[in-house]
Amino acid sequence: MDHPTAPDLFAQAGQAADELQTMQDFIRWTVSRMNEAGIYFGHGTDNPWDEALLLVTHALHLPWNLADEWRHSRLTRSEREAILDLVVARIEQRVPAPYLTGVAWFCNLPFVVDERVLIPRSPIGQMIEQNFAPWWQGDLHSGKPAPRRILDVCTGSGCIGIACAVQFPQAEVELLDISFEALEVAEENIHRHELQERVTALQSDLFSAASGKYDLIVSNPPYVDADDMHSLPEEYRHEPELALAAGDDGLDLVRIMLKEARQYLTDDGLLVLEVGNSWPALVEAYPQLPFVWPTFERGGHGVFVLQARDLDLLSSID
Repeated sequence: MDHPTAPDLFAQAGQAADELQTMQDFIRWTVSRMNEAGIYFGHGTDNPWDEALLLVTHALHLPWNLADEWRHSRLTRSEREAILDLVVARIEQRVPAPYLTGVAWFCNLPFVVDERVLIPRSPIGQMIEQNFAPWWQGDLHSGKPAPRRILDVCTGSGCIGIACAVQFPQAEVELLDISFEALEVAEENIHRHELQERVTALQSDLFSAASGKYDLIVSNPPYVDADDMHSLPEEYRHEPELALAAGDDGLDLVRIMLKEARQYLTDDGLLVLEVGNSWPALVEAYPQLPFVWPTFERGGHGVFVLQARDLDLLSSID
């Protein structure tokens, strides 16, 4: 199916600015244009309706979950043009919606995002909400010890580590990333959630800045293999390649992390690491490791769990 060219889209936008009147009009128009253009969804929404609602309400400085009767409100000319600017950028330039709004939600928390960091979407968020049960041996609500030291490697925006800090209010959390630009975003999110006393962001090549032992190491590192990098939808081209690409099989960094993680884990510690579509290559490369692969109610895959003692198998083989 042919997608509309830029002149076609701009002409349609001009007509919409003249003829459409209400929020509902613009939500419907946006859904139609996204369907027409074959937009890819995967950065916070999975369908054109939710994406359109997100863009329209953001342009109007309104919450996305406003009451239905508001959708019949008539819009000023400047409001209509603000909506259309966002929609045209989303369709014509294939910019993911969170980069246009500057905000992404993860574990029901808002995070500042821009093209210096990946857009938060890891299924690890569901594990955080469940206190990493049943794999974490402590339990936040049972009186057993909760993790006291948590490490988020390849942190990007800081979303995973910060969500852990919110979920485990007694924990100290370190966020590590090799990118100074990503750490600037992480610092902004630390301050946004007022966690400066418990969350620290450090520049680090994987574990190089880590110190001591951690009860929990969590990571969403680069894991996209060469074939998948070549076939990614255009939206992903706006994200930093450094945070995506990881060699021919997607395991360049994961191999290092598996080799080094044990020395930073407590004896009862837990390693939670996302490898996405590279999971078959990982299983083939490490047949001796008893990977556990959680299932996720809200979608997502390719996250494994290992106990610290499981990693001892690597050192025994070496």
